Amino acid sequence: MWNNIGFDLCQSFINCQLRPGETKERSSRLGPPIAPSITISRMTGSGGRAIASKLAEYLQARIPVDCHWTVFDRTLIERTLEDHHLPKRMAEYMPECHKPVVADVVEELFGLHPSSWTLVRQTSETILRLARLGHVILVGRGANVVTSKLDNVYHVRLVGSLERRMERVQEVSGLERHQALDFIRKEDSGRKRYLKDHFREDIDDPLLYHLVINTDRMAYDDAARMIGREVIERFDLEPYEPTAFSRATVPLVG
Repeated sequence: MWNNIGFDLCQSFINCQLRPGETKERSSRLGPPIAPSITISRMTGSGGRAIASKLAEYLQARIPVDCHWTVFDRTLIERTLEDHHLPKRMAEYMPECHKPVVADVVEELFGLHPSSWTLVRQTSETILRLARLGHVILVGRGANVVTSKLDNVYHVRLVGSLERRMERVQEVSGLERHQALDFIRKEDSGRKRYLKDHFREDIDDPLLYHLVINTDRMAYDDAARMIGREVIERFDLEPYEPTAFSRATVPLVG
């Protein structure tokens, strides 16, 4: 669906970073040593994954690096499980939403999984490691709050009207209107409570972000270009001659 998003690509990014001398060589040969990262927080159906994919493509064309600009969204879970040597079945206990405290405590007591607090802490540690490496785009999981004290990270929030977001969810999923509405409300509520419960922050607070984009009024290509240009200017990067930036249609849900 998104050719430049996936676990294999994320694993390639990590393997590339682990090559001896890679970071030093890349800095001297391909540009300044500053290695920015980007976080994307999004309302459901506002195009988070589509814009992240286009943004990675845009930045790689203008700020080319050997360890390609890489998107970590759902793949953050796989990366966290690897970092902390957890079994893959743990993924089902790590949703990007609020989980009732009682259920969480009972499941922990019966040894079904570590507590949600432990899993969130481990996910946050992985987010920090990736953000410090640079050239990553982190979608969701409170990444903007986790990395808020890092000087190399740029934070974006994607928003849109409920009506337009429902249309996008319906286009991609084939859900009926009332089902799309229920899905959006559940997802948005879960993400909001995830940030409130674990980080005591309001996901809708504009002060948490450098840039807030209304995707009702801006096409995904334009949003990706705007973010890319802001990152290039903010971190004083020197772009290379751009190649053609794809305007191919991508699914409109995120």
